[in-house]
Amino acid sequence: MYAYPVERLKAIIAEIIQQQVTPGVWSWLQEQQGLTAAAAFNKTFVLIPRKTGKTAIIISAEHSDAIQQIRPGFSIAGYTIDRLCRVWLLLQLDSTNEENYLQAIENLFSAAEVNELVALYGALPVLAYPQKWTGRCAEGIRSNIGVVLETIICDNPYPSAYLGEAAWNQLVLKAFFTDKDIDRIIGIDERANKSLADTLCDYAHERWAASRAMNPQLWRCVAPFIDAENFSDIQKMANSSNPVEQKAALLACNASHYQPAKTLLNQYPEINKTIQSGKLNWHSLAQEDILVA
Repeated sequence: MYAYPVERLKAIIAEIIQQQVTPGVWSWLQEQQGLTAAAAFNKTFVLIPRKTGKTAIIISAEHSDAIQQIRPGFSIAGYTIDRLCRVWLLLQLDSTNEENYLQAIENLFSAAEVNELVALYGALPVLAYPQKWTGRCAEGIRSNIGVVLETIICDNPYPSAYLGEAAWNQLVLKAFFTDKDIDRIIGIDERANKSLADTLCDYAHERWAASRAMNPQLWRCVAPFIDAENFSDIQKMANSSNPVEQKAALLACNASHYQPAKTLLNQYPEINKTIQSGKLNWHSLAQEDILVA
């Protein structure tokens, strides 16, 4: 049912919540965990912010590390207390009957407002029957609600673990189209594929034709698939007067097995040196791009 030791996660989240709500609120939450009627469960999910408030949680390094060990990639950093309590409530839901469990959560999705959607999509990595939520995830990628999109795209281990190639590619494209932080997409390097690289090169040509800038992280997704057809794009970026674009092109060359790309990288010994030392990488480039912007 669960792809990780759920009881351990439930215990840690309970500890964190207890530290940040009043005894009265914790007692109320405890009373809700045995709910079986769908209407009562839905009502509690909606009521949580009124009971808990919406203050940002404080999480210790120990708790953060423990969560990573239990469910790698899942993080509650930046959560508000109501969002965390909603995740806690979802974890209390009886998952022994798959059909009832799926229907209960589908009902929440169907009736959710924005903050509820953020809690639900953020909880995808910790729900039971994880392979069953790919459709919901793909639907969320089509959303035009910025915070919902960010919840799915950024710091979320679910999409890279469970989405098929077409849906994954749509997520990455949507991230570029809506100017999300590409460096925060979990699995961005591991899920690189030729179809995505070709589409992103076409997108780059469209941006150039319109004299518009693009996120240099685009070439991160193209890097493993540099070939004779798209190498001129890499050369163009390497010759850019924008140092971030130039570094992106050379980072792409470093990740490529295409010999002309290796030759191009060697023509820039100083930048190549910083790449080989590890000082220049896609993460550091993303931070540099933010500072330049």
